[in-house]
Amino acid sequence: MINEKLIVAGFGGQGVLMIGKMVALSAMENGMEVSWLPAYGSEMRGGTATCSVSVSDEPVDSPMILKPTSLIVMNLPSLLKFEDRLAAGGIMIINSSLVHQEPTRTDIKAFKIPFNDLAMEAGNERGMNMLVAGVYAAITEKISLQNLYDAVDHTFVDAKAKFAQGNKEMIKCGYDYATKSFKM
Repeated sequence: MINEKLIVAGFGGQGVLMIGKMVALSAMENGMEVSWLPAYGSEMRGGTATCSVSVSDEPVDSPMILKPTSLIVMNLPSLLKFEDRLAAGGIMIINSSLVHQEPTRTDIKAFKIPFNDLAMEAGNERGMNMLVAGVYAAITEKISLQNLYDAVDHTFVDAKAKFAQGNKEMIKCGYDYATKSFKM
């Protein structure tokens, strides 16, 4: 049985909602049941942003997530707010470009990835969210690389189609980084 509960948290402008959307669409591409629940403060850029994504092979009963099985933290306030909520044995993916504090828990698996730095090295800072989605896919194995590519193709259409290839490259960059760095 698959029952993934993901919370992505950061501040507005980091692509938090798009990360969640890509995970949700990728799971749907794989025939899974999904819920996607975005939330953000009254400010758009710089305010708080979170996204809850449930993925299951059975109908999702509620989009609310109290105990996530996976957590992506893009800034320090997100680490401080959500670390205690992560289920024991859960996976925490940390943006080490901005979060320099270590998690306090020892009953979780923490992966530190310098997302901002990697996006700058790749020459696509705005594509950082896709890089994060690629890392998530490699570490959790809950969604596939191909399902992420399909989600990009369904999201970036018409006038936005010109961005599809660059987003796929960022997904692959994140996927490859996690695979090599963590011996997946």
